[in-house]
Amino acid sequence: MKRVEIPSRFFFSTPPAPCPYLAGKLEKKIVTLLAGKDPDNLHNTLSLAGFRRSQDLAYRPACDDCNACIPIRVSAEEFQPGKSFRRIINTNKDLNARVMPAIAEPEHFDLFHRYLRSRHSDGGMADMSFNDYQAMVEDSPVRTQLTEFRDENKKLLAVCLTDQMDDGLSLVYSFFEPELAKRSLGSFLVLWHLQQAKNMGLPHVYLGYWISESPKMSYKTRFTPAEILTREGWQSFRP
Repeated sequence: MKRVEIPSRFFFSTPPAPCPYLAGKLEKKIVTLLAGKDPDNLHNTLSLAGFRRSQDLAYRPACDDCNACIPIRVSAEEFQPGKSFRRIINTNKDLNARVMPAIAEPEHFDLFHRYLRSRHSDGGMADMSFNDYQAMVEDSPVRTQLTEFRDENKKLLAVCLTDQMDDGLSLVYSFFEPELAKRSLGSFLVLWHLQQAKNMGLPHVYLGYWISESPKMSYKTRFTPAEILTREGWQSFRP
């Protein structure tokens, strides 16, 4: 597979900080601004090279002694849900999805805060204010949308921040009602995006980084067929 050529521009390295996924590790990133006349095209190019977006920055891990973070994407065109995924889809068939502009809403933030307290209370995002959340959602120079999911009683159960690229959908951040474990909402959000990408004629859904040693990130290989980014480019991967 042809390797992605990254355009010449300014990149910066972040100072080492505790890794949020692997105990005892330090993380470093290389970052660059998504700026210029065509930030969407730049975003597409950098995503193919394994970068992710956070607000108006694109970043990629550049740790000194670790390469555990592996970019992963799923083929929306070829994905076929197995028995367990069909069960999750059926469990959540009562949910109504509404795609909306990427604008921070207090109701969404309340769910976001509950989710972090339950699932990531020791992470760097746990003490985010509404203004921090607003920046995460709204400070985007590329095509970005929010999708909210409500049940038949109009109760908000999940929200996903998603970027649309030329070759797929990129899940930037998802959060959901932490007390509804039986719904498997995290998996359902991926399944919904796979169907959405297929409906839109987009070949991939980008899931960020797969970290095999981290339970929070290892689930991503359940969605197949998948591809991971290697030194030779994007390669098929089956666990």
